[in-house]
Amino acid sequence: MTENTADTADSVDAAESIQDMTLDELRAEIADIDHELVELIARRTYVADAVAQVKAEKDLPTTDESQEERVMQRAGENADHFGVDSNLVKAIFRLLIEINKAEQRESR
Repeated sequence: MTENTADTADSVDAAESIQDMTLDELRAEIADIDHELVELIARRTYVADAVAQVKAEKDLPTTDESQEERVMQRAGENADHFGVDSNLVKAIFRLLIEINKAEQRESR
């Protein structure tokens, strides 16, 4: 089975199991996902802080537009892969990038 076929099969299984869940179970699932999202944001922020340290040590500029473009491109591709609104995902990533840049500027 190819990766895309496995992803599709997993998505179908997940959709079928979600349809069988009660409202309370669905809300618990959202709570679990929210926890994971916050954990991932914390992890991303930690790594972004390390990037900021390296930039400061090497006297590199806070803003790297080509890197930001790569991040946004990757976010759009991932959104398309998972069937999520690309504009929504890019807006979230734009916010994360802007927050990281503001923190980098403050720490210098």
